[in-house]
Amino acid sequence: MGKNNMYSRKIRRMTAPAVLIACFLLPLGICFSQTLAEQEKSQPWPGNQSPWHGFVRFDFEVDGRPAYVVKPDNPAPGNPWVWRARFPDFHAEADLILLERGFHIARINTDGMLGSARAMAHWNAFYQFAVEHGLARKCVLEGVSRGGLFVYGFASRWPERVASIYCDTPVCDIRSWPGGKGQGRGDNATWQSCLKEYGLTEESAEQFHGNPIDVLAPIARANIPILHIVSLTDVIVPPAENTFVLADRYRELGGAIDLIQVEQGTESSGGHHFTHPDPLRVADFIERTGSATPAAEDYFVLRGSLDNCRLKFETTKKGRVVFMGGSITTMKGWRDLVTAYLQTKFPKTEFEFVDAGISSTGSTPGAFRLIRDVFSKGNVDLLFEEAAVNDLHNRRSPTEMVRGMEGILRHARTIDPSLDIVVMHFVDPAHMADYRAGRTPEVIENHERVANQYGVSTIHLAREVTERIDAGQFDWQHDFKDCHPSPFGHQVYASTIRRLLNTAWSQPLKTESSITYHSLPERLDDYCYDRAKMVPLNSAQILAGFERLPNCDPRANNVGGSVRPGFHDVPMLVGSNPGDSFSLKFSGRAVGILVAAGPDAGMIEYSVDGGDFKSVDLFTKWSKGLHIPWVYVLEDELRPEVHEIKIRVASTKNSNSKGHVCRVVNLLVNE
Repeated sequence: MGKNNMYSRKIRRMTAPAVLIACFLLPLGICFSQTLAEQEKSQPWPGNQSPWHGFVRFDFEVDGRPAYVVKPDNPAPGNPWVWRARFPDFHAEADLILLERGFHIARINTDGMLGSARAMAHWNAFYQFAVEHGLARKCVLEGVSRGGLFVYGFASRWPERVASIYCDTPVCDIRSWPGGKGQGRGDNATWQSCLKEYGLTEESAEQFHGNPIDVLAPIARANIPILHIVSLTDVIVPPAENTFVLADRYRELGGAIDLIQVEQGTESSGGHHFTHPDPLRVADFIERTGSATPAAEDYFVLRGSLDNCRLKFETTKKGRVVFMGGSITTMKGWRDLVTAYLQTKFPKTEFEFVDAGISSTGSTPGAFRLIRDVFSKGNVDLLFEEAAVNDLHNRRSPTEMVRGMEGILRHARTIDPSLDIVVMHFVDPAHMADYRAGRTPEVIENHERVANQYGVSTIHLAREVTERIDAGQFDWQHDFKDCHPSPFGHQVYASTIRRLLNTAWSQPLKTESSITYHSLPERLDDYCYDRAKMVPLNSAQILAGFERLPNCDPRANNVGGSVRPGFHDVPMLVGSNPGDSFSLKFSGRAVGILVAAGPDAGMIEYSVDGGDFKSVDLFTKWSKGLHIPWVYVLEDELRPEVHEIKIRVASTKNSNSKGHVCRVVNLLVNE
């Protein structure tokens, strides 16, 4: 497969809402020893092509047996795949979701062989064929009913080839089915075929130890996660003789297995069939367990629980989710994909999604605008926060990085102790250089300190992108450009966010679950911006030259420069000439201003409580072509009492500036 096919950026037009979201959520690949160059050497699939639920299916023969592969429109990096053992069209809903997420679906027809050694020889040949044609070296095995015999036969022989196992009402002991030696009905014709296939007699079958329930040790040693779905009224393959026995033994061996139990199967099928209750959970399990990374662990740290927001989504059927960050948050991309995922995950929930992203802003502005932009409409259930890129580019000091991020997390949890929060670290070339040099970027290290202190989960997207580019899966030029991802890059971000949520929500909520308040630890920094707020412009007093303009547009003075959305035709406090001044009385530990600093931005001087004047240059490295929103915290280690600050326009200015203007968009105080 050529690179253009492997990493096609096109997005298919979908129909079903559940599939619409899935197509965007690109999982990670499985085989990272297989680089792009190796994948490009792989050959296209042979055989006849035919449509399969909107995808292309390739039919061919391997080792003398019919086989096929269904190819996704946008194969995920590493070419992950699901290998279906039997009844490939039964309960295929999860397969369709996985195809949209970039998984291949594959099968070799060994029907009638019941997972015997003869079947495994064909399976071994098919595995070699699949890997030679570019599929990942670890697959997800999926077995329905008697398909369980094939799945566990293969996994016990070659556990290193298996990422995870999903089975639907699987046969785990041939004596139960088709033998019918216990509670089940059995099938005598198939039983006779089974005895012949395994070289057994009625007597020797009683002592047979090659059943799935008997061959779990190598699977457990390989730490292969397992998910089964069963019907509690199944009299064909009774779970008490099959899945429940396997689950108990697997857990005794230290293995991880989850069960989905359906209360009632259809009567006409002997309880063996049913409408699948949760194909999305199955697809999430396969995506989470069937997708590996270049790192030993995934690119997120799950701290504590995200169950509060899930409980609210599931019980109140309402949810408010806020996304706070800079320009990457405001883009159409990862944020939209995550909102669509949540709507699909909780289809009965009425969501309000709030885009609280403002370009060029990081954690310090975020702390001061938290109340206005995050909580102004009421309590929030889930908050996504990102500031690693702009805290770096805005040259915030390590102290500011901590004070800003701690201010956001602590203030948010003070307002609502039940709030679940996820902090993300987006990628920047400087972050990549640090990781390649073997060190954690300073801003990420500081944000991690804060997140760890407050038990907040984090996602290391900067490290992920670095390691995956270095693994040859994609490149910076096409996929992440100037830190602003392409549609493909947004899929990478959304996929990792999804994996974090899937992991956090991998277990069903307990029936007695209730809201648990997050603890509020000691501050890392006593001067963190944890009571930061924006103060109305009319709080300014003793105006001398400064004017309150109700609809200020920085572009109106013809000095050039673009303006960020939300920073034109809004109220501003403007001083244009040296000596213009105003004062502000406030109570708190810090005071500052949010300005629109454009090509004519000047310098200011300020004095607190009658002290010496200090100067600040408002002209930034971006001001030449942009009236950039910029927060200047003028004093941030004051005693928590009443103070007065005087601010005046200085007579000096930056040599690159066209003027002396100070445009105050908001006055800032940290109480």
